[in-house]
Amino acid sequence: METAFQDFQQTFHNLHIPAKIVEILDRLGFRYPAFIQAKTIPLALEGKDIVGIAQTGTGKTLAFGIPMLARLGHTQGRGLVLAPTRELAQQIHESLRKIGTPLGIQSTCLIGGEDIKKQIKELHQHIRIIIATPGRMLDHLRQQTTRLDDAIIVVLDEADRMLDMGFIPQVETILKYVAQKRQTMLFSATMPDDIARIAQQYMHHPVRIEITPPATAAKNIEQSLYIVSHADKFRLLEKLLHQHRVSTLVFCRTKIGASRLAKNLKLKNFKTAEIHSDKNQRERQHAL
Repeated sequence: METAFQDFQQTFHNLHIPAKIVEILDRLGFRYPAFIQAKTIPLALEGKDIVGIAQTGTGKTLAFGIPMLARLGHTQGRGLVLAPTRELAQQIHESLRKIGTPLGIQSTCLIGGEDIKKQIKELHQHIRIIIATPGRMLDHLRQQTTRLDDAIIVVLDEADRMLDMGFIPQVETILKYVAQKRQTMLFSATMPDDIARIAQQYMHHPVRIEITPPATAAKNIEQSLYIVSHADKFRLLEKLLHQHRVSTLVFCRTKIGASRLAKNLKLKNFKTAEIHSDKNQRERQHAL
């Protein structure tokens, strides 16, 4: 196991990244790699399989995106990124598009809730990277609207969330369609047994990179617990929102509870948006 460390002198310039990509990163304001990027990029550029243990928000997208774009820039084949949610897939697509487009490497995002005919039309273009949720990727494979036997770089992002959401059987089916000789990178915040099995079964001598102990809170996160009655919860939330006037995420147990809370917050003049499974993809994207 490798453990990442912070090197404040480290920059993207000395990670052996192609100069053109470094120029694009400079224009985008990226000059100093995050922990996971500094540890992953040099190994991934060599074509090694990677198991990265890192939490959301640690910079994983560029950790696998930069070496994927660099390798596709001088070799044939395509890249595939599987993500557990539509929102994460769209976020990855946007990040890779900003770097890939100036390089002439086009990507597409295949997610449920959007017009499959439009996706098929995009797939008929010269797409080099596919970012997809497992269900929609399988839809395309079964309808034979695309193929993956030329996918030489495969990324499984937030694998533990895919496990929690029941997507692992779909992921394993998809892996049967991709090139046998490939580079595989798996990223997960934790390493449950089923994810470890996938790493062992579908990867070739992967290098394990762990930047935080499993199940630890992200840096700079302060946690507080308030014990209140159900009747007092809304008044407490209202008070906290007045005290901390910043963008806030509030998680609710049910869709009905989320809608009711959003309505009550709007009545108190808080600008509020709600996201849950009763909302269509356009409404979710608008809320984000």
